[in-house]
Amino acid sequence: MSDTPFGFGLPPEEPENGDEGKKKDPAGGGQGSGGQAGGNPFGANPFGFGGLPGMGGQGGADNPFAAMFGSLNPNDLGAAFQQLGQMLSYEGGPVNWDMAKQIARQVVAQGTADGTKDASVGPAEKAAVEEAVRLADLWLDGVTSLPSGASTAVAWSRAEWVEATLPAWQQLVDPVAERVGSAMGDVLPEEMQAMAGPLIGMMRSMGGAMFGQQIGQAVGALAGEVVGSTDVGLPLGPAGRAALLPLNIEAFGKDLGVPSDEVRLYLALREAAHQRLFAHVPWLRAHLFGAVEGYARGIKVDTSKLEEAVGQLDPTHPEQLQEALQQGMFQPEDTPEQKAALARLETALALVEGWVDAVVHEAAKSRLTSADALRETLRRRRASGGPAEQTFATLIGLELRPRRLRDAARLWASLTDARGVDGRDGLWEHPDMLPTATDLDDPDGFVHREHLDFSELDKMLGEAAKGDAPEDGDGKE
Repeated sequence: MSDTPFGFGLPPEEPENGDEGKKKDPAGGGQGSGGQAGGNPFGANPFGFGGLPGMGGQGGADNPFAAMFGSLNPNDLGAAFQQLGQMLSYEGGPVNWDMAKQIARQVVAQGTADGTKDASVGPAEKAAVEEAVRLADLWLDGVTSLPSGASTAVAWSRAEWVEATLPAWQQLVDPVAERVGSAMGDVLPEEMQAMAGPLIGMMRSMGGAMFGQQIGQAVGALAGEVVGSTDVGLPLGPAGRAALLPLNIEAFGKDLGVPSDEVRLYLALREAAHQRLFAHVPWLRAHLFGAVEGYARGIKVDTSKLEEAVGQLDPTHPEQLQEALQQGMFQPEDTPEQKAALARLETALALVEGWVDAVVHEAAKSRLTSADALRETLRRRRASGGPAEQTFATLIGLELRPRRLRDAARLWASLTDARGVDGRDGLWEHPDMLPTATDLDDPDGFVHREHLDFSELDKMLGEAAKGDAPEDGDGKE
């Protein structure tokens, strides 16, 4: 587990890696959430977020609004109040996605740290991407039994990537944000909820906007790094559309000493391989996204401090509730449900990435002189905390373990040697046929183990269900 999602502070416990673990600043500047001074897991900012774009202050002042407006340029005052009005008036779901989109576009417009600004994709770049994906699919035909999954190939700007992937981010993030946002209401007694109705409504509106702020920042930053639509191992773009970002590909290959057309082609191979997997393994998308929902369902909070504060409130002084909510709030806990869901998601993502790594290497090793170097570069990019790990850590609290990715790639390569391409790819027919986390520890044992043919079992069950169905519409035989 990484830092807990949406800027919430970690429960008080020893660092996982001793002195090397994450430590909290005794002055109140703890990691991720703006400090834990005074027993408040969020510091003085109860939401754990920084100011909105364009606002000079940072979370940490006694008054969160003072933190937002403290060093505001007077010329920006109108825009700041407009954003505040949007926060307070929002009545939608757990995340204000309009604000998330707006902020992501602002981040993209600002450019990346190296000064590179987003730009529209020209005809020559579009043609180069289309040709690279076409050739990549041709090469992949010889190393996998899964047919092409890309009906079209597109070249996106960073802004176009934001627009195209936001629906998938919404599906990923909403379940987690919903559970976190409802935790406060769950702990309040019914009579206290009625008393605090307007305050809770206002905080949910602000929470939705602040979630949107953080997600917009993360997605906007990610748009400056990704090279395609599947960098995080999930199908973020529309189905059947293989997408590459020429501007980011150029930045990726800048210091590699590899010809740009080879870099583009290798990344096209990875994008096209992902597309094949998600197009022809119909249960895979639901399996991955369902694991995130399972994680959300497992979220529980340590509400003891808040319950204690609520129990001491005087009903004749409702203003005490606001003080209690600002000082106590809640802290997330690791639960068995969360751990199981995260393990399932982590293993599935490792298997996806490992399979892509293995088939792309098989397709490229004899055709591209830089295949080995590009493979290792991408592995190190992931191991050093690349965009996938950072984004999952920010949005759902998950970090992918690079060791698992290497283990998975090794296992898929061994399966190819032992069972051939068809035997290897046949394991995607049913989720119960895939390797488990334990199998990644013992790949040889899995490779040489006999596996049931679930396709025959599914066929038998389907025929049995068809035989039990009534012959006419009213249930008569």
